[in-house]
Amino acid sequence: MVTAFNPSSSAEIRSLAADALERLGVAAIGTDGDVEARSPITGLPYATIPSSLTAEDAAIRAAEVFTTWRDVPAPRRGEVVRRLGELLRLHLDDLATLVQIEAGKIRSEALGEVREMIDVCDFAVGLSRQLHGLTIASERPRHRLTETWHPMGPIAVVTAFNFPVAVWSWNAALALVCGDPVVWKPSDHSPVTASACNALARRAATDCGIDPDVCQVVFGGAEVGRSLASDPRFPLVSATGSTRMGRELAPVVASRFGRSILELGGNNAAIVAPSADLDMTVRAITFAAAGTAGQRCTSLRRLIVHESVADELSDRVERAFARLRVGNPLHDDPLVGPLITQEARRLMENALDVARADGGSVVGGERMFADQAPEASYVRPAVVRMPAQTEIVRTETFAPVLYVMTYRELDEAIALQNGVPQGLASSIFTTDLREAERFTGPSGSDCGIANVNIGPSGAEIGGAFGGEKETGGGRESGSDSWKAYMRRSTATVNYSNELPLAQGVVFE
Repeated sequence: MVTAFNPSSSAEIRSLAADALERLGVAAIGTDGDVEARSPITGLPYATIPSSLTAEDAAIRAAEVFTTWRDVPAPRRGEVVRRLGELLRLHLDDLATLVQIEAGKIRSEALGEVREMIDVCDFAVGLSRQLHGLTIASERPRHRLTETWHPMGPIAVVTAFNFPVAVWSWNAALALVCGDPVVWKPSDHSPVTASACNALARRAATDCGIDPDVCQVVFGGAEVGRSLASDPRFPLVSATGSTRMGRELAPVVASRFGRSILELGGNNAAIVAPSADLDMTVRAITFAAAGTAGQRCTSLRRLIVHESVADELSDRVERAFARLRVGNPLHDDPLVGPLITQEARRLMENALDVARADGGSVVGGERMFADQAPEASYVRPAVVRMPAQTEIVRTETFAPVLYVMTYRELDEAIALQNGVPQGLASSIFTTDLREAERFTGPSGSDCGIANVNIGPSGAEIGGAFGGEKETGGGRESGSDSWKAYMRRSTATVNYSNELPLAQGVVFE
């Protein structure tokens, strides 16, 4: 369903952003700063912001703050995160507007991203009273053996454009309650949103009587990321982005024996079994593949369908894609907004050309509204029926492209699901209990996320988020992922008058 397109101007977007920032109490944007803010809604710059803080200055200050922040009791550190959550609730609408402007998200997804920040703050506040280790039975009499966890040090957080605020909050909320200052390098595509979120975090710290430099933001390209990765003052670097970025960053961190949390590429699949509820399956596929214009790391990219239902399901998905409203997220109430850049659109078009050359049949994928928004990249989500899992299918294209393949036996489907370098998210649609258990078991999906009867996209904050293989193996947000932000110490206390040695060793 192609709706009338209502374009925005850079002046209108600048006005919307300025109004939101004024209500947020953040310094106004202008046209004389050194960091350019550009919106995918128009494809054009709409403002600039100043950037006076260098990565070196931020590292020095973070190291200084750490010497006092680490000794603040964890429940009090949690008060800062609680206050941040309160401010996020207060400014939910304005932050969502900034997310729309800089990431091109539809309204409900932008609101959902800010709500995710609030959720992870709630999680971290509770966690601030749960940072406990183990008491271990000692083999020596009158000895106490414990495992304790301590703040690690300043944390560098590098985030991508597609979740310009949520991924920072996954790291920042946990790192703060763990006693670690945070230095954030956001995507070049989201400087205004990052400035607003960091300002709220600093305000939360100030409101709680804490040095606001527990949270800092630095802007810049790959050179700033490399600076943070190579700086020994950051014992942990958490980075979200492409596999290519991870390959460059991880060796730099490892060369100084630092730690990294890597959330990299995803090439996520869904298996559709003969027993699947197709009505529910079509709805789940459509959101997972086309939501956020296919620009989530968990977006559905491969559909592996049993041959008995493949034609019916493919037809229904193609019709659903054709009915999707594509348009300006600020005006048109669409379900699909723009791609982030023209380069992203060119990569999508190239992938579709390669798929056709490999024997694929493409429905959709055309550019839209080129006359009304020539610098932006609005596209129709594409369904590609493929004869096999070719190299282009095994390659992640960050766009709304869904490759459809068929299978006969579940073993074949699982092999296709696992037969890519990435290992983030996966799904199966089935009402067969044995198939569901097989898929989520040790011989099933090799991904960090394995879902049954829901799509791969849209994780809750309670479960640790991350994947395997070229996805990087890191975990953020829920469960016990807090341990990545702390250092472990095993302490033995001898409260006897003797000095027994472990393993019965005698040294007299």
